[in-house]
Amino acid sequence: MHRFWERLIKPAIVAVQPGTIVEIGSLTGLTTVKLLEYCRAVEGKCISIDPYPQYDVSAFKAFYKEKFEVLELLSLEALPQIDSCDMLFIDGDHNWYTVYHELKQAERIAGLQGKFPVVILHDTQWPYGRRDMYYQPENIPEEHRKPHAKRGIEPGQSELLELGGFNCTVDNALFEKGERNGVLTAIEDFMQETEYPLQFKQALSNNGLGFLYPRDKKLDTMISYLLETSGL
Repeated sequence: MHRFWERLIKPAIVAVQPGTIVEIGSLTGLTTVKLLEYCRAVEGKCISIDPYPQYDVSAFKAFYKEKFEVLELLSLEALPQIDSCDMLFIDGDHNWYTVYHELKQAERIAGLQGKFPVVILHDTQWPYGRRDMYYQPENIPEEHRKPHAKRGIEPGQSELLELGGFNCTVDNALFEKGERNGVLTAIEDFMQETEYPLQFKQALSNNGLGFLYPRDKKLDTMISYLLETSGL
C-alpha cells in the first residue's frame, strides 16, 4: 500500500482523523511506520495484524510503546479480539473467503461502536480482484477453496501459465472470475448483504486500491476528489 501513501492514503487519514487504526498485512512495515508516525502525532493507536511480520517487532514496540500493538495471528483469529476501529487497512490474504469475513468483522465492530470504519483494501483489481490467492490453502475451509496451483498468471488470460508468470510461487486459483472468487467479488457480495449504507470507490493502478466507507456527503466528496486528482 505504500505506493498509494502520498496521494491517497495520507490525505484520507488526515481527513478522517482516525483514533484507532487496524492494519491487516504489515509485511516489511513500510506502511506500518507511516501509520505509527501519524498515531504518535495525534495520540492514536495502530494495531497491526500479521502472522509473520518481516521487521523487528520488538524494536517497533520499544520505540512506539502504547501506540503500537501487534497481533501475530491470522486476521480472522485476531479481529474478534478488537472492539474499536476507525480505519481498517486490508492487505493480507487475497481471497474471497478471507476478505469477506474480514469485512464481516468490520461489521461486528461497527455494531459495537455505532459506526462503520473507513476500510481501505489493496488488490481490488488484477490479478486478485477476480481471482483467489492462498498463502496457505489449508487455512481456508475446503468448501471455500478454489482449485489452485503454484503457477503464475498473466494479464488477459484466465488459465494459469505452465511456467513463469506473476506470483508463480504462491497458490493461485486455476481460473479467474466466477462466484466467490477474488477480493473485489468479496467486497461486492458483502455490500449486497450488509444493512449498513456503504459506498465503494477505487483507484485502478498498482493492482487497485478500494475505499469502502459509510454514506456521508462530506466523506464521499473528499474520497472522490482524492481519486480524481491522484492520477492513480
